[in-house]
Amino acid sequence: MSDFVALWVYLSATPLFGLTATLVTYVLAHALYLRVGQAAWANPVLWSVVVIAAVLLATGMPYPTYFSGAQFIHFLLGPAVVALGWPPWQRRAQVRQRWGRLLLASLLGGAAASGSALALGWAVGLPADVVLSLAPKSVTAPVAMGIADKIGGIPALSAVFAVLTGLAGALSGKILFSLLRLPHNGSGWAARGFALGTASHGIGAARALQVNADAGAYAGLALGLQVVLASLLMPLFFR
Repeated sequence: MSDFVALWVYLSATPLFGLTATLVTYVLAHALYLRVGQAAWANPVLWSVVVIAAVLLATGMPYPTYFSGAQFIHFLLGPAVVALGWPPWQRRAQVRQRWGRLLLASLLGGAAASGSALALGWAVGLPADVVLSLAPKSVTAPVAMGIADKIGGIPALSAVFAVLTGLAGALSGKILFSLLRLPHNGSGWAARGFALGTASHGIGAARALQVNADAGAYAGLALGLQVVLASLLMPLFFR
């Protein structure tokens, strides 16, 4: 017990705590995810967030102290997002054949995701800046923060909405696709992946990659299209 206390005192006082806690928590959560047959409720990202948040609350550790170590993993998010472009590039011939339909689906999907959030926010009487923070919820968090800042929303709140949206899509996607009876063939997996990437950005794309290569490729493509379209069109629309 004394050795554990000594280890805790050492780690909590150095940036190693954030890095170690993040890696260990995710590895354990991913092991559980595989153990239960990749069930949606066992999403490792969700449980990593829950466990780390609980540890920070229980120990009273300030978030900046934790992030001083976790920033090393945070830095890798950029290269990871860029790497999502490789699977669509491998399928570039298929993408060229479908580019018109994919672009239209991306426009309509992004408009539906943003419009439904805005309508719901206005319907329940949320403040204007909170409603505007909901608009880019289906775009990956860093981009959503930039868009929110341009249209009068709250960047930090947009990041929270984006993460929650991604988790909701990753958790509910399998159930929704089953209800829609999408086939388990090439076109069906492409439709599943593109829908997840459009509505649930990087977290949805990561979930799609875990399930099927074609789904992951089209999810990455949808994520990229949403980033470009939302960054260009939302500031113009809300101006």
